[in-house]
Order: sequence, then structure tokens, then C-alpha cells
Amino acid sequence: MILKRLLLLLISVLTIIACSGPKKPERLISKREMVSILIDAKLIATASGVNKKIMQDSGVYPNSYIYNKYNIDSTQFAESNTYYTYNIKDYEEIYQMVKDSLDKLKEYYTALRDEERKRAEQKSKDSLEAILKKRDSLKFSQDIDSTVVLKIKDSLSKINPLPKMEKEGKLITPVSDK
Repeated sequence: MILKRLLLLLISVLTIIACSGPKKPERLISKREMVSILIDAKLIATASGVNKKIMQDSGVYPNSYIYNKYNIDSTQFAESNTYYTYNIKDYEEIYQMVKDSLDKLKEYYTALRDEERKRAEQKSKDSLEAILKKRDSLKFSQDIDSTVVLKIKDSLSKINPLPKMEKEGKLITPVSDK
């Protein structure tokens, strides 16, 4: 009988403690700062999944980076996270802001990537057009009619700079005909 009462008292005390929830920490991280921390944590987690070796070689460690950036420690973050987790409305609000911010970042970088692709495609197209234009101009110069070439030769032969140069003494006469 005493054992039943003791067990009932223990269960009642644990229920009261569990239902009361965690106390508000003395150094509670604000909702806005919690949003920033969670956004950075998500971005770093994604980056470290893809570039873990690069981050390690650069001396970037996700947790210490976040703690240093926001001037917090692991205990402060854990206590604040536990508090917000218990207060579900606050936690939902925080996560909705995180989700919205990440969605906006995704849209921004998708638009930026698309713009870079368009520029690269345009640059490639412009280069190809320049090459084709150059090729066409070379092809045109090879296809010149032989009559045109003869006309050009005739017009050049009418211009004779040699007599003028001989008068001025600038023309050197070859020593031998060989």
C-alpha cells in the first residue's frame, strides 16, 4: 500500500514537472536571432555535405562558426532551442520565417544562375556569329571573279612609283642580273 502511494506520488510529481515546461532561460536568444542562426545552420549543413573536405581544410567548423558569429555558446543555444520547442507557437513562427527566408534565397540564386546561363549562351552565340562572319568574309574573298583580279592588276600597273624613286636617287640598282 505504501509502495502504491509512493509510486502514485512520484508519477504525480513527474507529471507536474513535465507539464510545467522549461523555464525561460536568462540568456534567451531572440526569435529574430534564432531565425538567423537556424538559416546559417541550414546553409552550413548543406555546404558541409557537399564541400566537407574544403571546409575542413579551410578550418571552418559549422558549430564553432555559428557560435562565434552570433557570440553565443552551445548551452545558450540548447536552452533557447528547448524553450522554443516547448512553446510550439513560437517555434512554428520561427520555422516559418526560416522557411520563407530560405525560399527567397533559393529564388534569388536560381534567378542569378539563370541570368548567368543566359549571358553565357549569348556570349557563345555572339562568338559563333563572329566566327561565321569571318569565315563568310574569307570565303567571299576566295570566290572573287578572275576578271576582278585582272582589273585590280591593271589599275595597279598604271601607278608606277619607280621613275619618281629613280629621280630622287632612292632606287638601288642590282649589281648583277642573277
